[in-house]
Amino acid sequence: QVQLVESGGGLVQAGGSLRLSCAASGRIFSINDMGWYRRAPGEQRELVATITRGGTTNYADSVKGRFTISRDNAKNMVYLQMNSLKPEDTAVYYCAADTVYRRYWGQGTQVTVSS
Repeated sequence: QVQLVESGGGLVQAGGSLRLSCAASGRIFSINDMGWYRRAPGEQRELVATITRGGTTNYADSVKGRFTISRDNAKNMVYLQMNSLKPEDTAVYYCAADTVYRRYWGQGTQVTVSS
């Protein structure tokens, strides 16, 4: 089992920044890719960014140039630096960790961007 705990969400004005953190515990040696996903009200959950164990990143077009995903394998952490936030970034943000067998999810953290 892998446990994921997110932190760092909150309320911010448009144009502002937030940094999300995700702490992994449990069978961390089994984790390959990690990532951030989000679900806006009334919408399906969507990919925001992913990062491999080696540091290769992938971003949704909507966040390219504004968000940066990073990972500290020694600390079992993954981060999402969000800059130039827009009201349409408002969502619950979920951390995810992939093993060979399945994907694990955190409980989510709310990000609200006011206009």
